Order: sequence, then structure tokens, then C-alpha cells
Amino acid sequence: MIEAKNIHKSYTNGGKAINVLKGINLRIEKGKFTAITGPSGAGKSTLLHILGGLDTPSEGRAFFEGKDINKLDESALCKIRNRKIGFVFQFYHLLSEFTVLENVFMPARISRQPIAHSQQLALELLEKVGLSERITHFPSELSGGEKQRVAIARALINKPQALFCDEPTGNLDSDTGNGIIALIRKISAEHKMTVVLVTHNIELAKSVDKVYYLKDGVLVH
Repeated sequence: MIEAKNIHKSYTNGGKAINVLKGINLRIEKGKFTAITGPSGAGKSTLLHILGGLDTPSEGRAFFEGKDINKLDESALCKIRNRKIGFVFQFYHLLSEFTVLENVFMPARISRQPIAHSQQLALELLEKVGLSERITHFPSELSGGEKQRVAIARALINKPQALFCDEPTGNLDSDTGNGIIALIRKISAEHKMTVVLVTHNIELAKSVDKVYYLKDGVLVH
């Protein structure tokens, strides 16, 4: 379902090239829970962003459902990101001026689903993540764990085939973080979603279907 072929990524800093990814090859099967782990700064998030079409490689190709996403025009790529991939980030990225309910149904409105249908889906997801009593609250009124649950519900609103999680427990204490991972695991199993989890916490990665370790720009299965 998700594949990387010879992915390289380089940046230039002060006229000096920095090689972050060095020939990454991987294949993630549909419905599997895969973790990419390794030390901070190893390029894990960069790789995830390339796989999800949020960034482009300096060399190599990234495929989603057999399509080379780097060859798609911006409109086609936006549709894939909106409708087929859910993203959960470390810093939540909730819109402060909107309520919990509005934050969750926003991607459904972007994909032009009817507002009544979007609201109903959002209510069902918020109940699933345990926040049905917080729908009229604003992000500033939530704890870190609650914000991440809102972000998860928002990522699921368009029923994506894949969920990409970039250090989703990085801002949370260990107990709350474990709860978030358990929630992601439960929902992914229910919906038979493909999940790619980036984390520097090796303990969190132990019980997934497959683990890749990224170090010095090289991926080890």
C-alpha cells in the first residue's frame, strides 16, 4: 500500500549539504501497524512527511496505493491527503477559534461533505475517543491528552485508508501517551487501517506488526 524506493533527502545549511535520508527502501502492507523508530533528529519525521506527500524527496520515489505521489499535481495530491490519509502530529495543530466539534468535522467540510453528515460523523468519533461531553469546548480548555484525542478524531473523519502518526505522544506523560497509543491501536483494528507511527520511544514500538529503525539516514528492519 505504501512504498519508498531509494529515498534520499538533503538540505543545504550555510552552503553545506546535509544528507538526512540515504537511500531508504521500505514497503508497508495494507492493514498493518508499522513503527519507524530511532534517535531524535534521525530523519523519522522527514521520511513520514515524504510518504504522506507533505514533503518531496531529493531523489527516489514514494508510492501510495501504487501511485507515485511526487508525480501528481497539487490538486490530486491534496485530495489524497484529505480523503485517504489521516495525520496526527505531536503538536495537535487544532484551530483555537473553533470548538472541538468544529475542529473534528473541518476536513469533512473541506472535502465538501454536507454539514449535517459531517457533524454526525464528528459526534460519533468524539464519542469513540471519549470526548462526547467536550464538543462545545475550545482547545485552550483541554488537556494535552484531550487535544490529541481531538486530533485523532479529526484525522479519522474522512475514513482514511492510512493513519500517519508523527510522535503523537511526544508532549504527553507516559500514562497518557500509552492511552493514546492504545486508542490508535483499537481504532486501527476496528477500521482495518494501515498505521505508520513515528516515535523515538522504542518501548511504544514493541507491540506493532513491524518495526523499522532509522539511524544515520539508513533504515534497518
